[in-house]
Amino acid sequence: MENFVFGFYLGISLILAVGPQNIFVIEQGLKRNHIFLVCLICSISDFIFIAIGTAAFYYFSKSNPAVDLTLNLLLITFILNFIWNKLNYSSHLYSFNKAYSNDYVGKVVLKTLAFTYLNPHVYSDTIFIIGGFSRDLIFYDKIFFVIGASTASFIYFFSLGYASSYFANFINNQRGWRLINIIVISSMVFLSIFISYKILIIIRSIV
Repeated sequence: MENFVFGFYLGISLILAVGPQNIFVIEQGLKRNHIFLVCLICSISDFIFIAIGTAAFYYFSKSNPAVDLTLNLLLITFILNFIWNKLNYSSHLYSFNKAYSNDYVGKVVLKTLAFTYLNPHVYSDTIFIIGGFSRDLIFYDKIFFVIGASTASFIYFFSLGYASSYFANFINNQRGWRLINIIVISSMVFLSIFISYKILIIIRSIV
């Protein structure tokens, strides 16, 4: 159960970042334009990425210390880069397109896939960071970890789509924006400390 909670915590920490995909989901919610389909595509895509990342890192669950050290150094590099980007990202207010447009299902699907699969942050956050944290888990625990992280995505995207008016106002509020950033950065700092501790332990075992 703790692996489900950890996966959920990690998933929600990474996804709580305002980006093009989230803005697109909010706009579709404001327009009442195929909301369920948009949220479903985003959620299932996250599940696929998380499952791929976890499966890929399953190979390294019994790696030698040198490989383990390299992977942890790469992981903390990704996390620190994530924190740096959040610190330097200006908290400007977003202008949402609230004009209703009855787009065809095919057009909405293509737009959703583009905002999802052409977003490099999706790959680094789900496949590498979430996958990296699953590396030391046994197969049974990895399943609950993936379910927890994926559940966070499903809850987040469907909340974002169906409560779009609230989230739009929250994001367009400077205090709300800062609160989101503080929560995300604090979570990533905590995780970076955890990984740094693991790196020290590995270095000591090698030396």
